[in-house]
Amino acid sequence: MGAGECLALIGESGCGKSVLASALLGLLPANAQAAGQAHLGDLDLLAADERTLARKVRGRLIGLIPQSPAAHLTPVRTVRSQLEETVGALTDTRGRAAVRRAAEAAAARAAFPTDHLDRHPHELSGGLAQRAATALALVGDAPLLLADEPTTGLDRDLVDHTVDELRRHVDAGRRALLMITHDLAAAERIADRVAVMYAGRIVEIADAEAFFGVPGPRHPYSRGLLQALPDRAFTPIPGMPPELGDLPGGCSFAARCEHASDACGTLPPTTGGIACHHPHVPEDLRA
Repeated sequence: MGAGECLALIGESGCGKSVLASALLGLLPANAQAAGQAHLGDLDLLAADERTLARKVRGRLIGLIPQSPAAHLTPVRTVRSQLEETVGALTDTRGRAAVRRAAEAAAARAAFPTDHLDRHPHELSGGLAQRAATALALVGDAPLLLADEPTTGLDRDLVDHTVDELRRHVDAGRRALLMITHDLAAAERIADRVAVMYAGRIVEIADAEAFFGVPGPRHPYSRGLLQALPDRAFTPIPGMPPELGDLPGGCSFAARCEHASDACGTLPPTTGGIACHHPHVPEDLRA
């Protein structure tokens, strides 16, 4: 990902999307471990120690917009006080007046109304709570925004507005956005690229325009997901996903895939742009 780009990480609930977000921030539970590499600039996030994550990454390199933002705002403090505290923690701004101005500037960038700054979280609508959480994520001017299910619980009109606001922050050109979502319509509206997760693994990465249009996705699971879009005929994927703690040795989707062969049950598919032994090949991709 680069500045000005949005990557949408999609997949059904329970596939591991939010766990991935926790791993990037070093917030996995004590009984979980992350393997591999995740580079943000020269820093490998998965290898970073807690001191580095706390002082350099959270808020400064990665701004988090959490799922259910109202539940993550401190209920007994006003939005203003939470913004001012975050300004003091993440920036070099000092002096009461300067901190106040910086907090109000962050609110303005997130389109949070100034006359609501002295309200408590329970006095906010779902949309305003979302904007408050976004303002907090913008304080440190992080080069990467991580939005974890930012449209959960919002009505359709508010979903579209929230997605457009997130896109606006990306289009400013100085930051990238990783949006984790199971809302395919929201992903189609905002993303430049799409990554599909199934059973804890990325199975496809594609350009968003091609993924949602022509030639379409190539992994069988991705193609099944698209049937959930409102403008497409609904065809459910048969079966259930495997338990993440007991994954099969081969392709995790093999038991639900109509194209599976013997190799799919025993050999892990290669990773890259597409992790499938028998990816769909549209007509215009055939030589």
